[in-house]
Amino acid sequence: MIQVNYRDARPIYEQIMDGVKKQIIGGVLAKDEKLPSVRELATMLTINPNTISKAYRELEHEGYVYTAQGRGCFVAGVPEKNDKKIQELKETLRHTIEELKFLGVRKEDVDDYWK
Repeated sequence: MIQVNYRDARPIYEQIMDGVKKQIIGGVLAKDEKLPSVRELATMLTINPNTISKAYRELEHEGYVYTAQGRGCFVAGVPEKNDKKIQELKETLRHTIEELKFLGVRKEDVDDYWK
């Protein structure tokens, strides 16, 4: 089940996207499985249907879901290549490592997180 945290700094549509992505990646949602309609999910989460629509559009753009006209939104699976997201995460990691170095954290201490 997708949960929305109103104290989270991220927009609600991003939280919904992350929830759906986690369910797809974790195998909770199978390929070609129908997602709840925009109205159904909006009612379940008590949020504006436009927010759900935006999340579904973004998920479709990223390749996680597809829309069948008049039938709804379905799971497309995990995109094989997500180069843009990988690059973003690598850049974030690089900045984080630079900041840790600046703060005097030793390489060995950081390596412990890879285990």
